[in-house]
Amino acid sequence: MQRTVKQVLYSGDELEMAKFAKALGHPVRIKILKLLESQSCCFTGEMTAMIPMAQSTISQHLKALHEAGLVQGEINPPRVKYCIDRDNWEKAKERFANFFAEKAGPSP
Repeated sequence: MQRTVKQVLYSGDELEMAKFAKALGHPVRIKILKLLESQSCCFTGEMTAMIPMAQSTISQHLKALHEAGLVQGEINPPRVKYCIDRDNWEKAKERFANFFAEKAGPSP
């Protein structure tokens, strides 16, 4: 098999979708997003009551979602309030809907 040295170019949509997909790659993160989508905001401590995990674990997952732009945090020590980033959440849903709606091209 011959290797290529050509650089693969990705569109902005592909890169953004991959970022969202990576953030959605853990069931706890899906649960957090469902929780945040159903209410305006939530403090990290409150999430541990709804998702029975250590606060440090919830915080790690929130960090991944935040880095992907899917949630926003308001830091007011010692509490952090998280909300879903509505614009990016809608964008993510649109990207995935378009991806799954596309017809597959011819097989190689």
